[in-house]
Amino acid sequence: MSPEAQEFLGTFASETFYYWASVFMLLIHAGFLAYEGGASRTKNVLATMVKNLLTLASVGLAFFFFGWWVYNAFPLFPVTGGILGPWTNPEQSETIQSAMELVEASYPWSPALAPNTGDHLTGVFFFAFALFAMTTASILSGALIERVKVGAYLVLSVVLGAFTWVVGAAWGWNPFGWFVTNLGYHDFGCSAIVHGISGFFALGVLINLGPRVGKYDEAGNPRPILPHNLPLTMVGLMLIFVGFYAFLAACVIFLPGYTGETTIYGTPMTLASIGVNTTLALAAGLVGAYISSRSEPFFTISGGLAGIITVGAGLDLYHPALVIVLAFAGAFLMPKVIVAIEKAGIDDAVGAVGVHGVCRLLGAVLTGIFAAGYPQGADIPPINFVGQLIGALVSVVLLGFIPGYGVSWLLKRFNLLRVSREEEVMGLDIADLGIEGYPEYPTMTLISSITKGVGGNGTPQAPTSSELAMD
Repeated sequence: MSPEAQEFLGTFASETFYYWASVFMLLIHAGFLAYEGGASRTKNVLATMVKNLLTLASVGLAFFFFGWWVYNAFPLFPVTGGILGPWTNPEQSETIQSAMELVEASYPWSPALAPNTGDHLTGVFFFAFALFAMTTASILSGALIERVKVGAYLVLSVVLGAFTWVVGAAWGWNPFGWFVTNLGYHDFGCSAIVHGISGFFALGVLINLGPRVGKYDEAGNPRPILPHNLPLTMVGLMLIFVGFYAFLAACVIFLPGYTGETTIYGTPMTLASIGVNTTLALAAGLVGAYISSRSEPFFTISGGLAGIITVGAGLDLYHPALVIVLAFAGAFLMPKVIVAIEKAGIDDAVGAVGVHGVCRLLGAVLTGIFAAGYPQGADIPPINFVGQLIGALVSVVLLGFIPGYGVSWLLKRFNLLRVSREEEVMGLDIADLGIEGYPEYPTMTLISSITKGVGGNGTPQAPTSSELAMD
């Protein structure tokens, strides 16, 4: 084989790896579609799924037009430099010169994103990061189901998926990021960067959005609003698990000319260890939530996700035995956090704040304890508790909770955040889409109204149009 062929083979291996890892990451979104659709009530199933589907459109386009540039332009801002763009002089320093090559390749008009036989990798990295961005916004989607306006959700998804999360990734998940170079922050599986930011962004939105009609009684005690199709929800989470393996594989760095795999922090690793640790975290998480929730199905299967999320930041470094302990503990804690949030008056329909926000914040901080002192790449400080704590708190508060609360507050001020009470009671399938998700099947409300309507001669009375609409 000629040297040119060997060189191309290395490039093709990297291109193929990230391409197919990104394709399999789409299973996360198939999973979210089923998960949230199953978690909603029958009158909202189609609207919930369509809203989730639109996440791919809103975030995908926004990430192309400015999100990809934000990731490459914000690593130095505001601590070690300014925002990089056409106005930047690359000759200021070697760091800026190196970073500018990536910035110029991230403009929407860049030849690197067009059909270009001279660049096989920029496009697949854009593809992978666009899927990361969509995942971030989809985490928000489930928390808001059954009462948020579609337009408001799309605005929030773009702010989160194409900007605030991306700034967090630029700071803590980029070799030039100031979290990395100044604090020694380490977050292999995007604990605080993806899940922590999206979970706390959702918390800020939920405070302004308010609970669903009927969620709390007159005394403020929460009432259960059960998923209309729990089996579909469980299948959805299984798809998310599969997609998560691809998500974590795409976090591995393997480029042409490399003699081994590394993380974005320059630490050596193997893809095999990710397979072992992810599997153990999934298993231990299921056990932890099963015991903690006393076999409640929704919490049990959410425990698999909570387990993986809790160990995500140090998944590349942890011994399998430590993974089992931490994943079990995080998943055991998760149901209790979700119940506490519900009792505090926050109606989080799928437990996104507890699973993604709290478990990820915990996971990022734990890395500063259990991987403290681990050396990282050149000019990057070793992993340390203070760096992990600062990076995690800045992520979830400055890039998660504050923008989530602020943007949703503005939408609420202009009456753009929540559907009317009448639309919510009627159901968003009829209110938003004009069709029902299950038009051919009788539902419990319909059966109840017919049963109660039996006349004196034993003949069932037809339900009124308003009763049908309620159903």
